[in-house]
Amino acid sequence: MKSLFSVFKKGLQKTSTSITRSIGGVFSGTKVWTEDDYEMLEAALISADFGVNISLRIVDDIRDRYSRGLIKTSEEIVKVAHQEVMSILGTEVSEVQFEDGKLNVILFVGVNGSGKTTTIGKLAQKWKGEGKKVMLAACDTWRAAAAEQLKKWGERTDVQVVSSKHGADPSAVAYDAVESALAKNADILIIDTAGRQHTSKGLMEELAKMTRTIKKVYPEAPQHAWLTVDSSLGGNAIVQAREFSKFADLNGLVITKLDGTGKGGTAVAIKDEFDFPIYFVGMGEQPDDLQPFDPEYYTTALFGEVLQEA
Repeated sequence: MKSLFSVFKKGLQKTSTSITRSIGGVFSGTKVWTEDDYEMLEAALISADFGVNISLRIVDDIRDRYSRGLIKTSEEIVKVAHQEVMSILGTEVSEVQFEDGKLNVILFVGVNGSGKTTTIGKLAQKWKGEGKKVMLAACDTWRAAAAEQLKKWGERTDVQVVSSKHGADPSAVAYDAVESALAKNADILIIDTAGRQHTSKGLMEELAKMTRTIKKVYPEAPQHAWLTVDSSLGGNAIVQAREFSKFADLNGLVITKLDGTGKGGTAVAIKDEFDFPIYFVGMGEQPDDLQPFDPEYYTTALFGEVLQEA
């Protein structure tokens, strides 16, 4: 069993290495730091997808501290960046709050390719292993492959999947799934929606319709509406979060594919703008590569190599 920190360290290695080389190359030795140096640091942070606002904030803090003689080494630069990121993310792990003795409905939204269906399968496996009665709803009726993928996860985890024929009304499938989950006293129902592009008004309105339909059979649901975002998309992930929040009452995030990119700062940028709790991060293909988001592990993995080399 991998330790949680080792998963974060491996998943963020590309981002950490990129920042390491940038800071080490620009701020090594005893030279006087110049505006060119600060601009290069700013570019490195933006390249890692911390976002312009956060990158400027970190660089301004470093510039101010250096001018006042408070810092003078690359190691101290990293400590400043570390503190800034922790101030954004906080120190607490966001734990999913499930209501015991009631059906908890999670509506998963996100664009095609974000890792949404795979994440749902991994969470079904996780929660069933913890003794929860889990059901899945295949409401991505536009792509037959999506429903088949979810059914395979259902077979693998021995979890029931409610589905319908290709092209069926997604809201009707969601309605049936909630009814079935209530009748069978399930603890958790995870609804996989179509990989809607946030630029498609019709599909986004279908998402809003699904939410209204679910409430007809179970007014309290969905208690959770989570967006999955692919971290490699960088700034576009921010746009997705902004647009999806207009059609679904988002209250949670899952960030995927942190292991495949040097853009691990996406989590910080999204948290800074929206303050949604980040519940899980995906950093690999194996089930235990989907882990609860730990701000301290994340930040230490992000800057740890720099600290060691400084």
